[in-house]
Amino acid sequence: MVNRVLIIGLGLIGGSLAKALKKKQFANVIVGYDRNSDDVQTGLDLSIIDEGSHHLADAVKVADIIVLAVPVKATEAVLFDLKPYLQAHTVITDVGSTKSNVIAAAQNVFGSIPCNFIPGHPIAGSEKSGVASADDTLFAKHKVILTPLPESDKSATSLIARMWQCTGAEVLQMDIERHDEVLAATSHLPHLLAFSLVDTLAKEQDSTEIFRYAAGGFRDFTRIAASDPTMWHDVCLANRQQILSQIDNFTDGLAVLREAIVKGDSQSMLGVFTRAKSAREHFSKMLSGTAYSQPHHNSQVTFFVRSAASLQGRIRVPGDKSMSHRAVMIGALAEGVTHLSGFLESEDSLATVQAFRDMGVVIEGPHQGRVKIYGVGLHGLYQPPGPLYLGNSGTSMRLLSGLLAGQSFDTELLGDESLSNRPMERVAEPLRKMGASISTSKNGGAPVSIKGHQKLFAIDYEMPVASAQVKSGLLLAGLYAKGETRIRQGAITRDHTERMLKNFGVELSTVNGVISMASGQTLKATNLDIPADISSAAFFIVAAAINPGSDLVIEQVGVNPSRSGILDIMKLMGADISLNNSTTHNGEPVADVHVRYSPLNGIVIPEKLVSVAIDEFPVILVAAAAANGVTCLTGVGELRYKESDRIEAMQQGLLRMGIDVVVKGDDIFITGGELRGASISSYDDHRITMAFAIAGTIAKEEVMIEACSHVATSFPEFVEVAQKAGIRIHKEKANVSS
Repeated sequence: MVNRVLIIGLGLIGGSLAKALKKKQFANVIVGYDRNSDDVQTGLDLSIIDEGSHHLADAVKVADIIVLAVPVKATEAVLFDLKPYLQAHTVITDVGSTKSNVIAAAQNVFGSIPCNFIPGHPIAGSEKSGVASADDTLFAKHKVILTPLPESDKSATSLIARMWQCTGAEVLQMDIERHDEVLAATSHLPHLLAFSLVDTLAKEQDSTEIFRYAAGGFRDFTRIAASDPTMWHDVCLANRQQILSQIDNFTDGLAVLREAIVKGDSQSMLGVFTRAKSAREHFSKMLSGTAYSQPHHNSQVTFFVRSAASLQGRIRVPGDKSMSHRAVMIGALAEGVTHLSGFLESEDSLATVQAFRDMGVVIEGPHQGRVKIYGVGLHGLYQPPGPLYLGNSGTSMRLLSGLLAGQSFDTELLGDESLSNRPMERVAEPLRKMGASISTSKNGGAPVSIKGHQKLFAIDYEMPVASAQVKSGLLLAGLYAKGETRIRQGAITRDHTERMLKNFGVELSTVNGVISMASGQTLKATNLDIPADISSAAFFIVAAAINPGSDLVIEQVGVNPSRSGILDIMKLMGADISLNNSTTHNGEPVADVHVRYSPLNGIVIPEKLVSVAIDEFPVILVAAAAANGVTCLTGVGELRYKESDRIEAMQQGLLRMGIDVVVKGDDIFITGGELRGASISSYDDHRITMAFAIAGTIAKEEVMIEACSHVATSFPEFVEVAQKAGIRIHKEKANVSS
């Protein structure tokens, strides 16, 4: 328990902090000091502070924490006044919106920064001012940035962090230079633009009419122009260089937009507007260097599943994830405008969209599965403003590694913790043989750094591991490599890249497992209708197959032979599956998958089907757990290198549900039986999560699956579609701090 907190400066920020600390009983006594004695009296009258002080010396001598809630310009003078009375144990902090000048002020007064001086800045405010406007909720759910120095006392930093957390704020730490740079861009510049806009319009002769008819957006933006002018005058002087830099950046950007309007350049205008819309929609992630949403970072999602009745009716699962990635990449490299329908609006696919927006490609949407891509040609990409953050998407990272190896600029690819631990050398190594300059982390994962201006040469490459992602990365690099690229694959892998390249006018051939493609070809824009993803449909195929009485149709599923291993395996186990309304979309076979319940039997899964069902094995193992007898699966070591070690994850989960699972190296033996309820870990893997949700439909008791938010990477509407099919599933969210 802190004894006495002294707040110097009882304006809106100081008064609100005092009121919040008093309400939360953070300290025995909250003391207020202000050179304006009327403000001190107001603080007492409104019970904002416990005590008011008119003598700074007396208040400083007995304070445990001193908060400088004064204008940044006054910081040095206040520090000078309190220095003679400061005690060794007293911790000092401030609330200034610039930090470099605060540090300079402390150095001028003390000679060196006291270890108990912890600069801080609450990112909160109001157009109101004065202690009478104090609000004890002002900081709740807002950020407070602390900028301790290397020599700062850790316990003092923790104490100030605890003080702000007591108000409901989220406390972050940042170095001083970065703080001033970020705040100049995200706080100072918008305020100055609002002041300037209102001032400019007020000078117009018909300003009264302009303001009278101003819409809500104008009022919302210009609200901040009602802030304290003196404070913003001081901010401009204190953070002058960073603010000027941001004004210059904004001026340059505005000039580009103006030029586009003058010329009627629709593509440039759409580029500005679509990039801004995307960034604004995902604003919560912009300051951390990402530009698309990742809701699983902000909430903990738990699935609860109870045994289902039969699955009935007709459902449609989202568009194919593999094709969505490839369509954006190849469409961006094409000449002309490509229209997509059926695009999967998931976290992984949005990562790819944002990466190309960062490289200057104008992309409209996605909206209800529709995307419009303004292709820039093979050599039209620009260097992104920073690293490309790809979240959890291994497809994005491996394919982009090949595509970016042939560019004229350097790039760095980043991912989340899971993606950073996945093997990237399997694509980096053959790219180096083509002449690429590419490096990975010490563990062979992300970050992946790629140097531009490299001359690539075609290679004849025999793939040691069956991987469609590696194959596709090499084909994309082959577009830039001199000569004919030849890739030899020992096992069939999904061939969406080859089919899609042909749709965009590229000539390539596949003979006896050898893919050949010459470089120097021009890609032409086209229209693509992306079918439903068989990997997402797989969960409902198995669910209908194992729940008695089920009769379910999954509409317009992509049944490409290089992806349809799930259908062959389930039929071998005795599943009643038929394909209806078969057709072809852009060279991809599509059909309605009709599944009726039929008892399953354990089998030895043919190794030739492993590579064409690799993503579906988590739910195939659930089918094996529901089958009569033993199912044997061999040669699936690749499952250890997905979003999780899927062999380990499925073994541990099924064992908890009472199923006998034996793993010998990369071979799995499952004896079917009766599943019981259990609490299951998802291993932060979307396919593990959904597989155990299907297992829960035949369990005797309720199944709880923890950490399910990663389902958004491939199937954001999984719960809603499952409920429509008849599965008894619901999810619960709990907010967690980031």
